[in-house]
Amino acid sequence: MKDVREQARWTRARLGRCGPPLDLLTARFNRHEYAPHAHDEFTVGVTVGGLEAIAYRGGRIVSGPGSLVVLEPGEMHTGGPAAPDGYSYRALYAAPALLTDGTRGGGGGLPHFREPVLDDPELAAALRSAHTDVSTCPDPLEAESRIPWLLTALARRHSTARADDTAVPGAAAVAHAVRDRLADELLAPPSLAALGADLGLSRYQLLRAFRTTMGVPPYAWLAQYRVARARALLDAGLRPAEAAGLVGFADQAHLTRWFRRVLGVTPAAYRNSVQDSTGRPGRDFPA
Repeated sequence: MKDVREQARWTRARLGRCGPPLDLLTARFNRHEYAPHAHDEFTVGVTVGGLEAIAYRGGRIVSGPGSLVVLEPGEMHTGGPAAPDGYSYRALYAAPALLTDGTRGGGGGLPHFREPVLDDPELAAALRSAHTDVSTCPDPLEAESRIPWLLTALARRHSTARADDTAVPGAAAVAHAVRDRLADELLAPPSLAALGADLGLSRYQLLRAFRTTMGVPPYAWLAQYRVARARALLDAGLRPAEAAGLVGFADQAHLTRWFRRVLGVTPAAYRNSVQDSTGRPGRDFPA
């Protein structure tokens, strides 16, 4: 019989279409003890429940609910429960370059985190939310819009790296150019790294220009644009599953998630209400 107290699930997302992979781990352990090991990437985790004990840099650290944990590349460590009830956490494994974009020196020396356990409730909540959403639906543009931005914030707030806030020239024009490319290629949007290279900018600079001008990150803007396109297709009588594929959502569930966020109802409920108001016979579809 499977022990529900010992669970681990890996998800691999892409940072942009054809971009590099990013591994995410969702785990709950009551007894499991990791053997000493190290990673080539930064390990960035959020403790969700319980207490975890980690042997690290010759000492023992303990993280509790809401704590951020950052383990640097090449550092040997272990991990296990620090209390009888075990612990649960979300972790991602980030290539060093994801933490150097947006800091002075860019691809130079790695940021150093003097303290591996950090108290930053706002950033911990944002990383946990992004981890959950990307693990549930590994949309490449969403992963690339959210994860690198938050990792840069982590480095800027808590490491030895210094922020690089050099103004992006023509930020509004950059944002509008990116918006137009995303709208034109909504079925297979280009990666932000590729768009940045075309414009002579880093991914972080592109994200900052877009967020400042449009008020939302690129994946959120594109999702709202897709919802508007899907709404028109539902008005024309298409089923939600058909509309989802035609506007670039992964599936009907992905469409439903965003349709409810933007319009407050499911695509099926919206379609039925439109049919009823126009006198066309309504049909029930799964929400």
